[in-house]
Amino acid sequence: MSHPRTAEITRNTAETRITVRVNLDGTGQARLATGIGFFDHMLDQIARHGLIDLEIEAQGDLHIDGHHTVEDVGITLGQAVAKAIADKKGIRRYGHAYVPLDEALSRVVIDFSGRPGLVMNVPFKSGMIGTFDSQLAHEFFQGFANHAFVTLHIDNLRGENAHHQCETVFKAFARALRAAVEHDPRAAGTIPSTKGSL
Repeated sequence: MSHPRTAEITRNTAETRITVRVNLDGTGQARLATGIGFFDHMLDQIARHGLIDLEIEAQGDLHIDGHHTVEDVGITLGQAVAKAIADKKGIRRYGHAYVPLDEALSRVVIDFSGRPGLVMNVPFKSGMIGTFDSQLAHEFFQGFANHAFVTLHIDNLRGENAHHQCETVFKAFARALRAAVEHDPRAAGTIPSTKGSL
C-alpha cells in the first residue's frame, strides 16, 4: 500500500458537532459516543464487520430528536471514507453481502462509482428501536452515499423484528463496504473503470 488509508473529518453546525476518524485497513476497533445507544450499536457493527477502525464523537440536539445527529454522522462518515480512499486506485470498487440474524435477512450492494445514489427498501416492523427512530436509518445511509460518492442498494428481504432488520442492514453494509475498499492484487495501481477515473 502506498499510503495509510486514514482520515479525520470534523463537522460543526448549529445542530451538531461531530468528529469522525477512520482507518480503512484497521482491525475493527471502535470508540463511539453519539448519545444514541442503539445507533452506537449499529456503528459498532460497521467497524467490527467492516474491519474499519472507527472513532465517532457526536454532540447533537437530542433534546429535539435524533434526526440531525444520525444524518450528520452519516455525512461526516461519508466524507471521511471518501478522503481515506483517495483516488481509488487498486480497490475492488464493488461489494455486496447478505447477512441473516434469526428471522431477518438483508442484502447490501455498494459501488464506489463517484455517483451518489441510494435505493433502500426496508419495511421496518416498528417505528422505534429503543430510542432510535427506525426512519433515521435511511437518513444515515443517504448522508453516507451523498458524501462518500457511492451507489448503495439496501434491501431487507425478510424480517419480523425491527432490531433484527436494522442490525442485518448495518452488518451487510459493513461487509459490502469491506469488500469494495479492499485492494485487488490483480489490479494494483489501476482505476477500476473503463473511463480511467471514478
